[in-house]
Amino acid sequence: MSERATDRAPLGAGIAAAERLAREVAILAGRLAKLLGQTPVANEDPVAAGIAFLRSVAEPAAGERSLSERMASGAHEIVYPIDRLAAAFALAPVEIDLLLLAGMAEEHEGFASLFRTLHPRSEPRPTAGLATQLICTTPRERLVMRELLTTGAASRSGALVLGDDAPFFERTLHVADALWPALAGVDVWPSGVRPVASTAATVGLSDWLASADVARASAALARGTPSLVLLAADDETLAMHRATALARHAGVAAVALATATPSRDEQERLITLHAIARGVVPIVRFSATTEGAAADPPMFRDAPGPVIVCVRDGAITVRGARPVITVHAERLSVRARSRSWSEAMPELAEVASTFGSRYSLDPHAVVEVASDVRDRAALEQRAPTAADVAACVRARSSLSLAAGVRVMHPTACWDRLILSDDRQRQLREALDRLTHQARVLDDWGFLAGRPGARGVRMLFAGPPGTGKTLAAEVLAHTLRVDLLIVDLARVVSKWIGETEKNLAEVFDAAERTQAVLLFDEADALFGKRTEVTDAHDRYANLETAYLLSRLERFDGLAILSTNLRENIDSAFTRRLEFVVDFDEPSLDEREALWRCHIPAGAPLAEDVRLAELASLYPMVGGLIRNATVAAGFLASAADASITRTDLVRAVRREYEKSGRAFPGAPPGTFTA
Repeated sequence: MSERATDRAPLGAGIAAAERLAREVAILAGRLAKLLGQTPVANEDPVAAGIAFLRSVAEPAAGERSLSERMASGAHEIVYPIDRLAAAFALAPVEIDLLLLAGMAEEHEGFASLFRTLHPRSEPRPTAGLATQLICTTPRERLVMRELLTTGAASRSGALVLGDDAPFFERTLHVADALWPALAGVDVWPSGVRPVASTAATVGLSDWLASADVARASAALARGTPSLVLLAADDETLAMHRATALARHAGVAAVALATATPSRDEQERLITLHAIARGVVPIVRFSATTEGAAADPPMFRDAPGPVIVCVRDGAITVRGARPVITVHAERLSVRARSRSWSEAMPELAEVASTFGSRYSLDPHAVVEVASDVRDRAALEQRAPTAADVAACVRARSSLSLAAGVRVMHPTACWDRLILSDDRQRQLREALDRLTHQARVLDDWGFLAGRPGARGVRMLFAGPPGTGKTLAAEVLAHTLRVDLLIVDLARVVSKWIGETEKNLAEVFDAAERTQAVLLFDEADALFGKRTEVTDAHDRYANLETAYLLSRLERFDGLAILSTNLRENIDSAFTRRLEFVVDFDEPSLDEREALWRCHIPAGAPLAEDVRLAELASLYPMVGGLIRNATVAAGFLASAADASITRTDLVRAVRREYEKSGRAFPGAPPGTFTA
């Protein structure tokens, strides 16, 4: 169901191309030997040794017609890289000879040694003068040669390069960077350009591939129309995977390339030459400048076929007469994502809709996760499970955290969360919003076209220690995703625009990794907007407005946590799907918290009465947890079981730490 766009060509094809190129060089070597043999030289002259070498190379190809001769007669097929290059740029037969002559030094060190002997500056390459003597016989032909070397198709394409540091006929000829090994079937690319792995996954893309823009681009690729297919997405990597799928759908071979520098004419010519030599359509990942706009937009003006350029949405403006076909890689619907899971993992088709709702992954990522899941299950000799999918999605998620964000791998389950039935129902309803989106939003059509409709926004309000962070951890654990905890005190910056940039990175990381997003102490930034009295107020309000807008567009589970609900701006609360109040626990809940935080294996003395502790000390869950741990260490230090005295002493310290009056110890308990 998937292919790599950078798979190597079969070894046999490369060997055949190298052998064909060597035969062409051998034929040209015979002509060069004949030219040099017309000038008498002494036996000890280095040229004599060069002539002997040329004749030895030329002998096996004696009587064969060269490519330029076959082209002149119209009797040749496009089989090898040199053929593709000649056909694509309509090279004249003499230009084929010039290209072969320029590359001979790359073919064998004997040619390089001879050229060094003949070159006026002892360079191991041929000169324009040597090429002219080899090919031209009349003054008129010399004029034509000058024109070909400066404005001919081979020179315009960049395949043939003429140096410019000497008189014209002493200038050096050479071929484009790394082009000669490519013509010999070797998978070598010029410096600054590297092939990258890109998965041609089309599972779940049927609707996108059938869209008008994609159909137009596919037709242009299939016909080989000289055009620029601009594929835009949220990021260039996603665009590249979609471009690879598009090329596969169009039935054309393609190679995905990444450039180390912004687009330049020379680099574009090299990409074009190498792609033609390989018979593939280049898919180029284009990176914008830090200002968000391209310093030098890609044009590929002289490319004789289609080129696909991958960009970030809104990051580039293309100018020029070359036809441009723009294709957007929109995020797939839940239905399409579910279909991609069903096609990629038919063994888990019954939960494909759940995966589609939970994981906003493109088909290439789905195929990669499916491969990971099968490998994981095969190693353990069992069938794949939904838990395997969750684990592999988490492992594959590329997480680059902004400052002030920490990741938690949640382990807490529902039995650790002591809340009233009403509060627990609200939390489970929030999960239902995420797991039943396909039916409610897609099948039934609720919130059609509304940005952020697939997101769930919640407010957890209550005193410290009442379980707000624990509840967020339980939700993330149930969804089998990570929990990203945002420390707003570190995200907010005094520099203008930095806060918005940091927040954008936070939301992008959460959407990319499918993580639950928790804004701890949210009133620091989600607080009420103030009246503008100076520039600081204006920019603080802009930050709040940006956060409000980005939260509304967020397609995931975002949780705002605050100790003071009344400090949250009403504009935020109107946009929240759930507001969950975490009150101080009741008597029964406190007893349940004591039981929850004391492990079953902990040794308790007979005088411990958890109901008594719950009745005497109205504490929140966080303080109860601290007290149980402290009592455990007190008992361990005394090498005894945990007694009522240990627990009361630990409770007293928690009261002192929080600045509250200790209610007193039960009768008969000494806590000094």
